[in-house]
Amino acid sequence: MAETASPPGPQERSTEQAALVDGAVERLVPTGDAPEAATAGTLVWAYLAGRQLDVWLADALGSTGLTTSEFGALAGVAFAGEHTLTAGDLARWTVQTSGGTTKTIQRLVDRGLVRRVADPDDGRRTLIDATADGHHLAAVVVTDLVTRLDRDLGPMSADQRTDLNDGLRGLSSALGWRLDADGRNIAD
Repeated sequence: MAETASPPGPQERSTEQAALVDGAVERLVPTGDAPEAATAGTLVWAYLAGRQLDVWLADALGSTGLTTSEFGALAGVAFAGEHTLTAGDLARWTVQTSGGTTKTIQRLVDRGLVRRVADPDDGRRTLIDATADGHHLAAVVVTDLVTRLDRDLGPMSADQRTDLNDGLRGLSSALGWRLDADGRNIAD
């Protein structure tokens, strides 16, 4: 009777994935230029991690009925502190177009999680504020997400997590909330 091979475990899949990505990077930058190879590696790994995180987040949010965009907008509003956000602020926060953000906000309004409020300082602007239910749901979901991510990042040391946080902050700062040639935020 032939033995059946067991499926690869997480360590084997991780090693295989790293080899595939490294091979792709070598094909992207065949000259061996170290800075270009590092940049190409950042591009590929950031893309892959972003897609994986989106799938991970969608799975974690499944029971809430929130999409990743809805959760991002709700969390942005719920944890904004004293700073009430506009739809434009949320578009930048969720990295959505203004049209996509409008639809996301409407779905949250329909669920009673956020409300539109007239800006008392500027009658032309509308602010987005979390309702009591929205604040509660955001707090519950964030607590669960942090617990899940802490568990999933378990193999990483505290120093590795700090380095990852610093690297992602740097990447986001380098790419995010930039102005176009007309001085408008690119996400607007």
